[in-house]
Amino acid sequence: MNALRRGTGLPHRILAVLAAAALMLSGCSGDSSPKEQAPSGLERYYAQEPSWRDCRDGFECATVEVPLDYAKPQGERLALSVIRLPARDRGERIGSLITNPGGPGSSGVQFLRDAGALFGERIRDRFDLIGFDPRGVGGSAPVRCLDGPRMDRFLGTDASPDDTREVEALRAEGRAFADACKARSGPRLPHVGTADAARDMDVLRAALGDGKLTYLGFSYGTYLGAVYAEQFPRKVRAMVLDGAVDPALSATDLLIEQAKGFETALRAFVEDCTAALDCPLGSDPEAALDKITDLQRQTDSAPLTSPRGDPRPINETWVTTGIAAALYTKASWPTLRQALAAAIYDNDGDLLLTLADQLYDRRPDGSYGNLMEANMAVNCVDKPNLPDVAAYQKEADKAARTAPRFGPYVVWSGLPCIYWPVQTTESPRPLSAKGSAPILVIGTTRDPATPYRWAQALSSQLASGVLLTFDGDGHTAYLGGSPCITQATDRYLLTTTPPADGTVCR
Repeated sequence: MNALRRGTGLPHRILAVLAAAALMLSGCSGDSSPKEQAPSGLERYYAQEPSWRDCRDGFECATVEVPLDYAKPQGERLALSVIRLPARDRGERIGSLITNPGGPGSSGVQFLRDAGALFGERIRDRFDLIGFDPRGVGGSAPVRCLDGPRMDRFLGTDASPDDTREVEALRAEGRAFADACKARSGPRLPHVGTADAARDMDVLRAALGDGKLTYLGFSYGTYLGAVYAEQFPRKVRAMVLDGAVDPALSATDLLIEQAKGFETALRAFVEDCTAALDCPLGSDPEAALDKITDLQRQTDSAPLTSPRGDPRPINETWVTTGIAAALYTKASWPTLRQALAAAIYDNDGDLLLTLADQLYDRRPDGSYGNLMEANMAVNCVDKPNLPDVAAYQKEADKAARTAPRFGPYVVWSGLPCIYWPVQTTESPRPLSAKGSAPILVIGTTRDPATPYRWAQALSSQLASGVLLTFDGDGHTAYLGGSPCITQATDRYLLTTTPPADGTVCR
């Protein structure tokens, strides 16, 4: 059971941190646009005006209401938590830039608090930066399932089972998770999928006063953006999809391809490490990979110790999660080197466990944010799932052949979806968003969580897709990455003119 399934997003809290005439002609969005005709039955939602209040450090907060069920807009309502960092040059303001950090399940409100200062001067001057918690996430009617101790148990269950007993333990935990979600959040579960979240984003756009959407989505946020563009193609002003997800892939194919992405990123880390004189894995890349495999196998039966006294057994699952967490950003590679050295030579698993906790949004007091619960809730309803344990076993075995260190671990993470109280029959399909303005898709060649081929696929599916490539490492490229990527993206957001399709930054 793990967060790799979320594909997702900028690492939580961005692990390790990561003209003018054209602007006025093509860039104006909502303030000067005539009042639009709202979809029938949704007039009150589209006409609302958020009541902004100061919420520290230059940010303003508000809520925006949306219907729980768009088929019954007069029924129960949800309040979405929204935050903005106002444009600094009000006279030259273009409009709002709505952001999503991914997941699914990551808080867009917290993301903007953490990452707002990373945006460039021109973007800060011309746009209100907007973050929001999608339905089911954070401050927006969050899905809740397990308390801290039960979540520890769920996430620490052996996620690469070797025999029927371990498979049964994994199955039991998966079912218990699904049952707990139904018990605590049942009425909301049918309505937390991406299709509903995309419709919410159009309500948010209108409530902000923007005639068209300017959007920046990372990882899963690219899928949310692509779904929005498919639903509302003529409402797109500019859309950046960084760390793309391929919407045409099945839930299981996404998991297997993601596992391959982590293998690619691990190899890149190992090659970098072994080129240094003090690499704890030695100087030979293949031997170094073998040492990591040996560590996983050893901790399957003999967990690492915790000098700080954490009671959790630091087993293969926690070790693998910690390694994966550090692969999200190249800035975390030195920490991973330290963590592996401590684990291999001192049997000390504390640093790997800390990395895993950061990925899972586990707090120092042992409680969790709702990242993992929302992640599972969205993933389980977005696409059809495998029917039974035997099917998961078959796919996990297949994944082990192409991604031996991550394959089974990632595939088995979807197991709770078998028992989910809500299922979809809608098959995955390519999204073309025909009629949309140009959409900029950014792919990183050695991205661990959203493999580069997904960016290639999404940009080719979108009728107006433009591919911008970062030849580099880490998950997503825009914030804290290549200046070449940043400059090309900012120019597009400001002017709506994308770079040439196929542009490569290094």
